[in-house]
Amino acid sequence: MPDFPFHVVGGRFELTRKPLNPFDAPLASESSGGDRPLSGSRRRKLWEVAHKCHCPIVGTCFEVGELRALMRKVLHLPHDTTDFVLHTTAVGACENRSQLAELLQKQLEKRFQATIRRFASAKRSDALLALWQEACRDGTDIPGALWATWSHPACDKLLEQTVYGDIHMIQHQVGTGTRADLKTLNALRSERSSLREEIARLRDENEALRSERAQENLVLTQRTTELRADVVGRDAKIAELTSQLSRLRDSLPDLSDRQTLIRRASDAEARCAALSAHAAAREKETERLRALLQHAETMIEQYARTCQESTNDAEPDSAPPMTQLGGKSVLCVGGRSGAIDAYRQLVERMGGRFLHHDGGLEESLHRIDGALAAADLVICQAGCISHNAYWRVKEQCKRTGKTCLFLRGAGVTSFGRVVSQACTVDHEITTNMNLVDNNSQ
Repeated sequence: MPDFPFHVVGGRFELTRKPLNPFDAPLASESSGGDRPLSGSRRRKLWEVAHKCHCPIVGTCFEVGELRALMRKVLHLPHDTTDFVLHTTAVGACENRSQLAELLQKQLEKRFQATIRRFASAKRSDALLALWQEACRDGTDIPGALWATWSHPACDKLLEQTVYGDIHMIQHQVGTGTRADLKTLNALRSERSSLREEIARLRDENEALRSERAQENLVLTQRTTELRADVVGRDAKIAELTSQLSRLRDSLPDLSDRQTLIRRASDAEARCAALSAHAAAREKETERLRALLQHAETMIEQYARTCQESTNDAEPDSAPPMTQLGGKSVLCVGGRSGAIDAYRQLVERMGGRFLHHDGGLEESLHRIDGALAAADLVICQAGCISHNAYWRVKEQCKRTGKTCLFLRGAGVTSFGRVVSQACTVDHEITTNMNLVDNNSQ
């Protein structure tokens, strides 16, 4: 734009034509005094600061957008005004007191009130330099520190030049950092593009999965609806059957009693069958015992007849074993209770006296000692007595020297055969003793 002046550090290039901005002309009451020293403690105005400082102040303390908005209040700017033209115009307006300079001055004083109050505590240039250096090291409030330092009454030419050099290098460093940031920004933009592509791909996959899940959910929903319909139908059928059952029960008021009687009849039939089976088993056992008893009686009779015939055929001096008990006492320990009478008849038929003890099953073992003392012959049925009775009989017979015969079975035939053997042994012993006596005479 040729109608605007272009300012540089230390001066400006004037155009041959008169500028269109009427506010660039200095006010009548003010004169250009940017380089003259101030006296007293009054702070410098923006147009009183050296003109070379206006460029750093405008560029550092104001953003481009903010500067454009402030300048539109006092100037008519075309829409295509560049940032550089905007900056140089503002710098040129600050050289003298103008409406734009006063507006910028007011904005600086309002924005950096806290920093200005803090820097006001410095009374000398060295203290002011220390505050400026501290702000540079901190790096958080450089715009405020820049304005507070250059507008301070204690800012001399040397401090002004020092601050100018510092802010100049800071701007270079900021430019270097900006270039690095731009490079990083380009890399981030490239990465953002790749990430967007990845996000787009993931979104497509997500949409595919969502569609698949939606289809599955639709199928499951249909299946659930069918199952619910089945359940409803089943519940309706159950309700109908329950109603029919209730009507049947109402039509048969004594149904529960009949069911109870049927259960009782079934139980009675089961008990009757069990009792019938038990009775049949008892009947078979009874028949078996009867047959056994009949066989035993037959054997006893045969054995008795045999013994009687042997007695009749024998000589008078050699009596058969059946008559050789001679009144001896025969003790039977144990045996079956149903065969005791047969034992007794057999012993009495052979001329002996029968004694019996059940071996501790029902009778007391203390009574067995008296029976053993009264007996001449002891027959112990070991399978039908207790262990205590067995050992007691064995020890007693061994101590007294009485003959004790042991039987495994409890049959009448076995008992008769053992008694006959015992009688035969006693007869042989007696005959041998008589022969010995005759030979000695």
